[in-house]
Amino acid sequence: QVQLQESGPGLVKPSQTLSLTCTVSGSSITTNSYYWSWIRQPPGKGLEWMGAIGSSGSTYYNPSLKSRASISRDTSQNQFTLQLTSVTPEDTAVYYCVRIASGSSFPHYWGQGTQVTVSS
Repeated sequence: QVQLQESGPGLVKPSQTLSLTCTVSGSSITTNSYYWSWIRQPPGKGLEWMGAIGSSGSTYYNPSLKSRASISRDTSQNQFTLQLTSVTPEDTAVYYCVRIASGSSFPHYWGQGTQVTVSS
């Protein structure tokens, strides 16, 4: 059974860096044909795909984030991490880590989500 679990601070101050980690069980993040992604949902808005890391370690980002996002991984821990720099209150959202199969447009596995609030 594939499980994903987000962890990280629930409150971040403006201009700081948001860092979230996703711990994966039941599936290796180095397995071919999957993309390990971050998706967020601001209050009252739709889902926004932020970026992904593939099985080879290649990374892909939503251009709208203007290079503020960075995704890395720790294969020994089967974890991948999101860092988002220079946060503003507009980055307040529920953040999800997900697994997307190659060729699929929608994640089949989701973490439970973690609320991150950007506020001073």
